[in-house]
Amino acid sequence: MAASMELSLNNLPSDPLLLMLSFLDFRDLISCSFVSRRLNELSGHNPLWKGLCLKHWLLTESDKIQKVQTWKELFREFYTDLGRYIDHYGTLKKAWDDLKRYLDQQCPRMIASLKEGAKEEELDGIEAQICCKLSDDYRCSYRIHNGQKLVVPGLMGSMALSNHYRSEDLLDIETAAGGFQQRKGMRQCLPLTFCFHTGLSQYMALEGTEGRSRSEIFYHCPDQMAQDPSAIDMFITGSSFTEWFTSYVHNVVTGEYPIIRDQIFRYVHDKQCVATTGDITVSVSTSFLPELSSVHPPHFFFTYRIRIEMAKDALPENACQLDSRYWKITNANGNVEEVRGPGVVGEFPVMTPGKVHEYASCTTFSTTSEYMEGHYTFHRLKNKEEIFDVCIPRFHMVCPPFRESIVRSQGSARDVSSASFNEDNSSDTDDHNEGVTVSRNQNHEQLFWDMLSVLFCNIWIGICHPLCQMQGLHRELHKNTGLQL
Repeated sequence: MAASMELSLNNLPSDPLLLMLSFLDFRDLISCSFVSRRLNELSGHNPLWKGLCLKHWLLTESDKIQKVQTWKELFREFYTDLGRYIDHYGTLKKAWDDLKRYLDQQCPRMIASLKEGAKEEELDGIEAQICCKLSDDYRCSYRIHNGQKLVVPGLMGSMALSNHYRSEDLLDIETAAGGFQQRKGMRQCLPLTFCFHTGLSQYMALEGTEGRSRSEIFYHCPDQMAQDPSAIDMFITGSSFTEWFTSYVHNVVTGEYPIIRDQIFRYVHDKQCVATTGDITVSVSTSFLPELSSVHPPHFFFTYRIRIEMAKDALPENACQLDSRYWKITNANGNVEEVRGPGVVGEFPVMTPGKVHEYASCTTFSTTSEYMEGHYTFHRLKNKEEIFDVCIPRFHMVCPPFRESIVRSQGSARDVSSASFNEDNSSDTDDHNEGVTVSRNQNHEQLFWDMLSVLFCNIWIGICHPLCQMQGLHRELHKNTGLQL
C-alpha cells in the first residue's frame, strides 16, 4: 500500500509541471534539464522557449517561420551571437523598434540615415584601438544600429532659435573612436553625438576618472573662470547609455518632443503649462541650451516655445489682435523682474477661430532655476476699444544636473545641481523689444560680457573640435549632405 502511494516526477501530470517551469528564466530551465529525463523532456517544451524568445530577443511567430527552427533552437542561435547582451538587448531593441516605427510615420527620411549594426569583431577592434572597454549596453545598441550617417538633421534632436541652430547626429562607432578623448580633463571620454553647426557633442565616460562616474553621459562645458584649460564642468544628461537612449526615445514616440519640419525638436512640454482665457489657449514648452550656457560664470540659457490658439468654435466677432506682452520673472533667489513690450518677437498676430500662432524666444539667468508667467493684451478687431488680457501659464525652467570640474573642487567632484548663485542676471529676450519697460536690479554690462565670453568660447570649440579633424569626416559629410566643414 505504501509503495503504491509513492510519488515521483514520472507520476505527476505534465500540465502542472509545465506551469511551474514557465516561471523559470532560461538559466534555471537549462539547469532543470539536467535533473532527470522527465524534466529534460519537459524543459524543451516549445511554448516555454517561445516566451523566452519574446522576452529576451523580441522574436515573433514570423521570425520563427523564416528560420524554420524550434523556439529552443532559435533562442540558442541568438544567445550564441548576443548572449553577453541578454540583460540589455530586449530593452534596447524595443526602443529602436519603437523609434523607427514612429519616425516611419512622422519623418521617414531620418530612418534612411541609420546604419546597419556593427559586428562583434568590429567592436572588439575599437576597444583595442582606444585601449578602453565599451559598456555592454553601448555595444548592444551598436549591434542593432551602428549610429547614423553624418547628415542634417540628426537623429538625436535639433534646436533652432533666430540665427542659432543645433542638430545632433548619433555617431557611428568608427567616427566616435576618432574623437576618443585622452587629454586632461576629458580622459577616457567617447563622443556619442556631434553637431556640425556648434561643434557640440555629448560624451560618455568609459572609466570612472576625473570626478566622473563610469557610463555617465554629459555635455562638456569649459570653466571660463579657471586658468587651467583642463577645468571642464559637465551638464549631465544620463547615468548610463540605456537610461540616456531609452528616455530620449520615450520623449520622441510619446510626442513630448515635437516633430517640426521633419526634425525632432527637444522641447519639453509640461501638461500643466496650459491656460485658457475665453476662446484663447496658451501653452508653453521649454528647452535648455548647453552650448550657450556655462557653470563658471553662472550663465544658463533657455529657449521657450509658445503656442497661442483660438478655439475653432469661437464666434467670428471674437477675432482679435495681440498688442503687447507682460512677463513676471522670478529666479531661484526669489528676485522678481518685470518685462513689458509691444507684440511678440516683432509680430502682432491676429487670432481668428481655429487660428494657431507659435513663436520661440529665450531667456538667460544666473541661478539654476527660474519661472515665468504673465499675460498678453489683445483688442477685438470689430471694436478696438474692447481690450482684454489672456493669461500665460507659469512655466519653470530648471538647469539639468551639473558637476564642477575636479580642478575647481580640489580633487573631489561635487554635484551642485541644486545650488544657486548670488548674482541675479535674467532677461526675457523677445526680439524687437524697443521701448520695453524693464524693472531690473542686475548689472547689465557684466551680463553682456558674460554672454559674449560664452558665445566666443563655443565658437572656438566649434572651430577646434577634435571630431572636425578626424580622418574621413569631411569626405563623409560632403558625400551625405553636400556640406563642407
